[in-house]
Amino acid sequence: MNFEDAKKYVDGLNLKLDKNGLLPAIIQDVENKQVLMLAYMSPESLALTLVEGRTCFWSRSRQELWRKGETSGHRQNVKTIALDCDRDTLLIEVEQVGAACHKGTRTCFTDALEFDEKNILSEKGI
Repeated sequence: MNFEDAKKYVDGLNLKLDKNGLLPAIIQDVENKQVLMLAYMSPESLALTLVEGRTCFWSRSRQELWRKGETSGHRQNVKTIALDCDRDTLLIEVEQVGAACHKGTRTCFTDALEFDEKNILSEKGI
């Protein structure tokens, strides 16, 4: 699929974008189903992801497209893409090469909160 065909395909999905024209994308390991990260995609970055077979996101802080692993080498090879029932969130299963988190960890979700019905007791690393 070329980029123009991918753009037309994405346009036809009737995605519900946020006020900034973005969709949250949950990135999950295809093998063990671990949630690796959350990032945001524009229709253009989703089209590029479809064409290239690796994740491409929209950086909200830098206001530009970025391909996961472009500088670090920690790529995400896309295996499946699913839309949620409201068409406002993506779930992308990937083969993760290297760390998913910019801090060098496998997943961005490394801190867990301990709590009971009334109190947050502590924060601890997983």
